[in-house]
Amino acid sequence: MRVFVGFMGLMFGLLACSSSLSVAADDIKVPAEPKDMKVIFNGKDLTGWDGDPQLWSVREGAIRGETTSEKKAQGNTFLIWKEGQTKNFDLRLTFRVGDANNSGIQYRSKHFDNPTAKNRWVVKGYQHEIRNSPTLPSVSGFIYDEGGKRGRMCMVGEKAVWTAEGKKVLGTVITAEEFAKLFRPNEWNDVAIIAKGSNIKHYLNGRLILDFTDEEPNLALKEGVLALQIHAGAPMWVEFKNIRIKSLD
Repeated sequence: MRVFVGFMGLMFGLLACSSSLSVAADDIKVPAEPKDMKVIFNGKDLTGWDGDPQLWSVREGAIRGETTSEKKAQGNTFLIWKEGQTKNFDLRLTFRVGDANNSGIQYRSKHFDNPTAKNRWVVKGYQHEIRNSPTLPSVSGFIYDEGGKRGRMCMVGEKAVWTAEGKKVLGTVITAEEFAKLFRPNEWNDVAIIAKGSNIKHYLNGRLILDFTDEEPNLALKEGVLALQIHAGAPMWVEFKNIRIKSLD
């Protein structure tokens, strides 16, 4: 019995190691940034973007979204890039966020514009979560189905695929310990999102943090808007800068 348990423990360890090596070493690092990226925030004002002017502003070269007890968000609200769409793309930006509440980066998403509503900046679709915590699972980088049915679609660390049968985790691309060392609480963090066809990769501070393939025939998103989120609820702030994108079509 002891021999059997020992053998099983060894096999589990080997399987775990195999899972953690499901991504080649060369693919862990963020690809070199293309030279012809398009800068889509000028660092001075919100030209090319649309959001609630009471909640979005530019401060010291960064887009700042902020709510207070006096200026509240009427539900989750977004600053929407109006000069392009995200389909197959390479997006790079830098963010920092306060401890209260959370934020996100929407892509391949849909804008539900209701001119008569208090909040006409409603966006639904893929979201790169933003939080100020280094401790998995509730950290920056996981994919959330904002306004949809699938919730947390791919968690940080996962190499996963979602088919008509549901989600399957194929392996691990970063451990909780590695992420804790990678994320910089209360400081600026660099994001890269690269989407090609059904595959999406998120990178943080130069390191791959998830690899997701969406093959769900009815729910997978192929194209849509880019937007930045202010979350409803407790007063919060979030800042973004150095935003640039390249279409890969």
